[in-house]
Amino acid sequence: MTALTLSTSSAATLRADAVVIGVAKGAKGPVVAPGAEAVDSAFDGKLAGVLETLGASGAEGEVTKLPAPAGFKAPVVVAVGLGDAPTREDGADGRYDAETLRRAAGAAARALTGAKKGAFALPLADAEDAAAVAEGALLGAYAFTTHRSNGDDRKKANGAPLAEVALLGAKPRDKAFKAAAERATTLAAEVNRARDLINTAPNVLDPKAFAAEAQAAAKEHGLKVEVLDEKALKKGGYGGILGVGQGSEAPPRLVKIAYTHPKAAKTLALVGKGITYDSGGISLKPAGHNETMKCDMSGAAAVFSAVVAAARLGLEVNVTGWLALAENMPSGSATRPGDVLTMYSGKTVEVLNTDAEGRLVLADALTRASEERPDAIVDVATLTGAMVLALGNRTFGIMANDDAFRAAIHEIAEEVGEQAWPMPLPAELRKGMDSPVADIANMGERMGGGLVAGLFLKEFIGEGITWAHLDIAGPAFNESGPFGYTPKGGTGSAVRTLVRLAERTAAGDLG
Repeated sequence: MTALTLSTSSAATLRADAVVIGVAKGAKGPVVAPGAEAVDSAFDGKLAGVLETLGASGAEGEVTKLPAPAGFKAPVVVAVGLGDAPTREDGADGRYDAETLRRAAGAAARALTGAKKGAFALPLADAEDAAAVAEGALLGAYAFTTHRSNGDDRKKANGAPLAEVALLGAKPRDKAFKAAAERATTLAAEVNRARDLINTAPNVLDPKAFAAEAQAAAKEHGLKVEVLDEKALKKGGYGGILGVGQGSEAPPRLVKIAYTHPKAAKTLALVGKGITYDSGGISLKPAGHNETMKCDMSGAAAVFSAVVAAARLGLEVNVTGWLALAENMPSGSATRPGDVLTMYSGKTVEVLNTDAEGRLVLADALTRASEERPDAIVDVATLTGAMVLALGNRTFGIMANDDAFRAAIHEIAEEVGEQAWPMPLPAELRKGMDSPVADIANMGERMGGGLVAGLFLKEFIGEGITWAHLDIAGPAFNESGPFGYTPKGGTGSAVRTLVRLAERTAAGDLG
């Protein structure tokens, strides 16, 4: 994990591999952002012109490298684009918003792959800005190396992440700055935990291995953990999880991992879809759709990491995570289209498509979570391709049985920099899941498939419990190139939203 330090040193005097500054798009060309005064002064106030000559425009994410001025301890200046410069006319009062700072810091950290230390001289008006820069830099400085061989070329082959981030202009002795740095470090570590799990090969991370990861984290951070294996699941009547997992030689698991605080007044239940590999089962996925299906446990990874983060931050709220873990494989023992499963709730489900398996494992976990009567339940899942078609690859959908709760989660997601959009649960789509042989089918109308999945899950929420469903199928796994603080591969989508939800619940901001 990349180290984070707060420094009052000048950009000119701190020893580092590079000094990172911000540059924005102004009306007449690039504008040097606050924090870079020492660098600009060393260029006799002409740094903006030098950057323009080098082709820099200040566009978001743009990175321009140039030799540091004479007398600087760092040999290189890295200018990262912030996008349009804020103006007083647009109400920004000259400040850059948090997400702009996160993305810029992330892009700079990625540009410094292999470096030992980067001195970040980005705009820091207060501790909130410091938190954004720290978070972006730590998330941007990520590399997955688990499966690399341990030879001398390991770092060269994959690119070792930036080893240390020094925030210039931060105040090491100030309580607000220290708290911001500690939170950013914890949050980034847990997002990166989720990324590591998502990126791990499915032959390494099967349901049993995932459960073992939860047990190890529980031991380290003082959490309570309970693992139901295939025998316990059968005894308990968890027909959804067993039905999905019965085609695999790697049996399913249901993991409960819980953080409690003695002063907590509220309890959140988080439920994650944990399909460690999804072949589609008998309803086999077409060619070209299998290669990234190790990411189908991204929801469980997000829930797991969020619970650990709540514990590490000491939040005054109880947070229970439910990880519904299974591998969906085709075999002679696999669930067939047309089979009827008896769920943990007692409801029967006609399986029309074995590739609509996520809702089956979630249904059992949601029922089990409901039995504990939490104040709210939030499930997270890479659930439907329909949601990707609707919202694209960077935005997750939010559905809920309570409009105010859905709006609150949307607001939280926007606040932490995770793109999300509220989606409806149209009652008329429920009829499409009527089954002639069971209580409900696991498929309905094709159009609005993401909403149909949400309506299916709603059937398994305990009466009177506030619930939201996050479909992260788009942003959970980035198959294109990295951008901002988002790497290629597993992204850790929804972790930051869940943690902020827990923080606001602890503070009593959600009623």
